[in-house]
Amino acid sequence: MTSYQHIQVPAEGQKITVNADMSLNVPDQPIIPFIEGDGTGRDITPVMIKVVDAAVAKAYGGKKKIHWMEVYAGEKSTKVYGPDVWLPEETLQVLREYVVSIKGPLTTPVGGGIRSLNVALRQELDLYVCLRPVQYFKGVPSPLKEPEKTNMVIFRENSEDIYAGIEFEAES
Repeated sequence: MTSYQHIQVPAEGQKITVNADMSLNVPDQPIIPFIEGDGTGRDITPVMIKVVDAAVAKAYGGKKKIHWMEVYAGEKSTKVYGPDVWLPEETLQVLREYVVSIKGPLTTPVGGGIRSLNVALRQELDLYVCLRPVQYFKGVPSPLKEPEKTNMVIFRENSEDIYAGIEFEAES
């Protein structure tokens, strides 16, 4: 297993891999990298992990378990790697290698360098689709006449327009 300078790989668990047909091979104990995030990320990420762990335990009766691996970006990265390192190459390497990951909200650094950490992640990892499943859940109030018929997936391309992070001075 690869070792990293600042990232601790869990002693247990395996990587999710991609099969030849591009489907995912998910082991019973996958290692999932996560970026805690900045601001509210420090509050919501630990809770998200507890909720996901509880859901996996309930759904699989304890037969499956996620092993979480923290990777760094944003403010926490500057504390671990140095004051100007907002998105370390080590983090990008892990995200590429482990295929599936999750991140909390990230701040946009003030000053030169990166315009947006979210845009940088999308561009570095070639993440071009924002996938949004929309489904009605029985018992939840809805303004729709027949909400039970709501079941769709929205694909939003996110490499152009505001997602590209290309900015110009006003009136240029």
